[in-house]
Amino acid sequence: PEDMNIPPQEFDVRFPERFIKNTDYYNSLMMMYRCAIREIQTKLEVLDDEFSVKYNRNPISSIKTRIKKPMSIYSKLQKLGYEFTETNIREQLNDVAGIRVICSFIDDIYTVANLLAEQDDIKIIRIKDYILNPKPNGYQSIHTVVLGPGGKTIEIQIRTRQMHEDAELGVAAHWKYKEGASAGASGGRGY
Repeated sequence: PEDMNIPPQEFDVRFPERFIKNTDYYNSLMMMYRCAIREIQTKLEVLDDEFSVKYNRNPISSIKTRIKKPMSIYSKLQKLGYEFTETNIREQLNDVAGIRVICSFIDDIYTVANLLAEQDDIKIIRIKDYILNPKPNGYQSIHTVVLGPGGKTIEIQIRTRQMHEDAELGVAAHWKYKEGASAGASGGRGY
């Protein structure tokens, strides 16, 4: 379609009726993703509490959540060759909703991943182990895509604090390869 080559900032200007038509659907869809994130976050907090009671320590240090911003969703769909529609958001993107879990120790990362996999109401769709197989830039984390409540996919990244700092500000920083090494430390992701 001709509008796939429009810069993201012009999308709503050149096709306002289409953008407005999709807004209600988009807002409803994002509400469903926010609800799914809350349910998974609550489940992670309960698993952390149960682990604490059983082993007298918590494997999870912190949990952060995020919903991908509209222009980021649009840009990613465009890059993949899809239109900005509710169906394409649901069916083509696994990272609209994201949860980042920070653990104290590497063993805790695998404990949390295994506890998630044992849940009856969560289906693991994909696991990428960047700890055993780090990316060439040194990035380390476990990435798990789960099918959560309401059939929404949620990407869960599980890492230690050091892995997180390396990913956000260090040699494995996401913004370094997206924006070049001259970008400032403010280039981290929106978790």
